Parts: sequence; C-alpha cells; structure tokens
Amino acid sequence: MAAPRNAFKTALREGRFQLGLWVALGSAYAAEILSGSGYDWLLIDGEHGPNDMPLISAQIGALRHSPSHAMVRPPMGEAWLLKQLLDQGAQTFLIPMVESAAEAEALVRAVRYPPHGIRGVGAGLGRASDFNRVPDYLATANDEICLIVQIESRAGLAAIDEIAAVEGVDGLFIGPSDLAADMGLLGEPGAPEVLAAITDAFQRIKAAGKARGIMTVSLPQAEIYRDLGADFMAIGTDVTCLVSAADNLRRRFLGEEKTGERGGY
Repeated sequence: MAAPRNAFKTALREGRFQLGLWVALGSAYAAEILSGSGYDWLLIDGEHGPNDMPLISAQIGALRHSPSHAMVRPPMGEAWLLKQLLDQGAQTFLIPMVESAAEAEALVRAVRYPPHGIRGVGAGLGRASDFNRVPDYLATANDEICLIVQIESRAGLAAIDEIAAVEGVDGLFIGPSDLAADMGLLGEPGAPEVLAAITDAFQRIKAAGKARGIMTVSLPQAEIYRDLGADFMAIGTDVTCLVSAADNLRRRFLGEEKTGERGGY
C-alpha cells in the first residue's frame, strides 16, 4: 500500500482543468455539504477563515473520501505548521505571499521527507498514513505532494521566472485582490492594469511549464481568466454563496432590487 494518490496533482500533469471553491466558514459540516456540489477541489482557508489545526483537520477528514480534493491554505508557509497539516492528511498546499525563489525552495523542503526535505517522520500518528496502516507511506508520500505558491505582490511578479523554475513547485497561483492592493488599486482586482499583470504572469508561468491558478467571485472575470489559460480556478467562496443565497431569497420575496457585486472576496 502506498500514500493516497493525489488526483488534483495528476489532473494538472495531464492538462485537465480543475474547478474549485473556497471553504472559509471553518466548518467540517459545510465542507462536507460542498463536497457533493461537483467541484474538483475545495480550498480550506486557514489564512482568512476562522480556522485552527483541529478545525482544518476536521475539514480534511470530511473531504477524505469525497470527489472534491482538499487543498489547504495555511496562514503562512511555516515549516512547523506544514508538518502538522501533512500528518493530518493534507497533500496539496496553497502558500500565500511567496516573493522569491529562496522562499519557494524552503517550502519544497518543508513538505518533503529527508534527504529531499525536512519533514518530520511522524505520520504514523496521523491520518496521512491511515494511522500507520499504510506500510509504504514514507517511501511514496513525497511523490503525491502538490505545492502551489501564491503570487500576490509586485515583488512576487518580478520573481516569477525564478520561482517557477524551482523544482518541486507544481503551480503558481495569482491572487488578484492582494495584487491589486499592492499595485495601489485596493478593491479593484478587475482593473485593466491588474489584468495586464496577470496576463503577463500567466504567459511566464506557462513558459516555465507550471500550472496557472487564480480565483475570483465574479463569473465574467472567471471567463476572462479561463480564456487566458487558467489551469485551475476557484469561482467563489462558501461565505459569498451563503450571503448571496440568503440575501437574494429575502429580496425576491419582498420584491426588492438586487444590489451590485462586491469587490475582492
């Protein structure tokens, strides 16, 4: 028996577009509900969602046998935190605010066992090895890890070529909202200047042979990103879906007009 196959990583390697949704409510029950909605992947958000290790672990468990692959975004790319998430069964990571090849290289080492990295040999205590029931887990785990680094600043954009060249980085994910803010366009992720920067970034990422990812809560913007060649993309969040459904239900009943779309998340 080997480590569980990472279906998301396999799909990226085979060039199959992967559609996702943000999971930020901090609820394993919500994650389980969403896992039946047909998304290829669900992002458990530890950066902006009200999540801690037990909550994230519970959500990973809720998605364990579902068709939707669990991607985890920790609040930052700290090795000690990644070690815990790995042992809880996380195989795909989205690491925020990566701005250099050196940072990317450190992340690659953080999610791999020696001699290729610094991951601690403790998966026998966690879900990753099915609680030590997978005899070949240690020998096969590295191959199933998928590392996505998030580019969301001008510094990150400037270093894209070097970051994309790092062996062990499987994809680069552009964060339009934070990128827009860093460009002096806070709350305007759809601004022409931001789109131009994303277009250039996508071209450079493709040239490096890595997967291109992005997210938006605007479907018209999502169509633009898909046309630009996004290989994986999130098109909303559980929070925005809940707010939209609840608000619009009340408005429809009362005959009120729908308000305009909000920026960012």
